[in-house]
Amino acid sequence: MWEFSLNVKAENFSIANTLYNSLKNSISQMNGVITSNEEHGYISILVAVDKIYKDKAKFLISSCIIEIICNIFKSKFLDNYLIFPRQDKIGMLAFKKALLNFDKETDKYIISKSLELKKDFFLESFYHFRLHSLQEKWAELVSLSNENSDYLISSESFIDLLKFLVDNLDICEDEISVVKEGESYKIYSPNSQYQNKTFSEESIVSYVIDLSPQKINLYFKESSSAINLLERLFEERITINKSGAKIYTKDMFFKS
Repeated sequence: MWEFSLNVKAENFSIANTLYNSLKNSISQMNGVITSNEEHGYISILVAVDKIYKDKAKFLISSCIIEIICNIFKSKFLDNYLIFPRQDKIGMLAFKKALLNFDKETDKYIISKSLELKKDFFLESFYHFRLHSLQEKWAELVSLSNENSDYLISSESFIDLLKFLVDNLDICEDEISVVKEGESYKIYSPNSQYQNKTFSEESIVSYVIDLSPQKINLYFKESSSAINLLERLFEERITINKSGAKIYTKDMFFKS
């Protein structure tokens, strides 16, 4: 058997829970065992699989660790050090999401080069002591933004920067549809993790940025601040469908 212990500080319970839930089904499919327990200030996620599944399990665990650092750790880093140039929540959330996803493939590469799964792995220690270059990279991005925060107060300057970031994100989805229903929004995409969820006016732009689609079908009766921002950021990628249009999803035709 190959055995592995992934340890997370107890104060980061939500991270430990995310890791456990991300791993449990796949480990079970390998006829492996996964459990967790808390002791001495740490939550330990214990994994055991037959040696024939060792490489597959290590790849899976590594991928989960990389995603956690690229998303949750970087998000906390931005919250701690970034001076947001705008006060409106739509722009603030969109700007943070664009920075979070900017050059993510390089972030993943830096983490993977330092990541070595020995029998006992401590997530926070790995981040703080082995990923200095990654944090320096993030700090340079934050510093550049903070140094120009006064300039970015201008609406046009802010949108120009946000559009630059969006244009340089890797494409993650071929095509999505965004439907405005009253004051809320829905995203339709065969591969989207956001399927069947409802989004607010303040958050919809950031979630579309997260998906980074090649094409966006936009359905609405009345425009809004979020729709105007989507149109400006994605421009040629957007197809606008106003009142009376239909959208085909996997299960239904939806009238907007």
